[in-house]
Amino acid sequence: MPYQWNQTSETEQELRLWPHNSLPPRGAMIVILSVFLFGLIPLLAMLGSVILWGLLPFLVLTVFGLWLAIQTNYRARSMFEVLTLTGTQARLIHHTPGKQQQEWSCNRYWARPEMHEKGGPVPHYVTLIGDGREVEIGAFLSEDERIALYDDLKRKLREPAA
Repeated sequence: MPYQWNQTSETEQELRLWPHNSLPPRGAMIVILSVFLFGLIPLLAMLGSVILWGLLPFLVLTVFGLWLAIQTNYRARSMFEVLTLTGTQARLIHHTPGKQQQEWSCNRYWARPEMHEKGGPVPHYVTLIGDGREVEIGAFLSEDERIALYDDLKRKLREPAA
């Protein structure tokens, strides 16, 4: 699961959430290399011809475009959220690359998770409510992961504060 609970101290727990990344960097390099090598196969017939120089820029442009798309996706997927539960406080920090970090905190006693099965940007949309605000948590998780996250949040927020 792309989230993990950590006990940072006797009175503090931390939940770290991150988007799932199905293509690791090594796999991305294999994909890019494969596209390049398979793109060279038709060019072998053009060796010694002027046409090769007309087609080669398109292959290079394709490989560069694929590399750029994968890098942009990695940058967008490097977001993460950290929910810290102390004895009296619940604090959520949302980190998005290239944007200002967003923070929310409230008294842990008043914090409660809520699941919006329909009507949210994604099915089974999970939010935290407290201090007069409602903030999303884990919107980048899959539907099953959001359901499990909601159950975990209900249980952890009900646990007596140490």
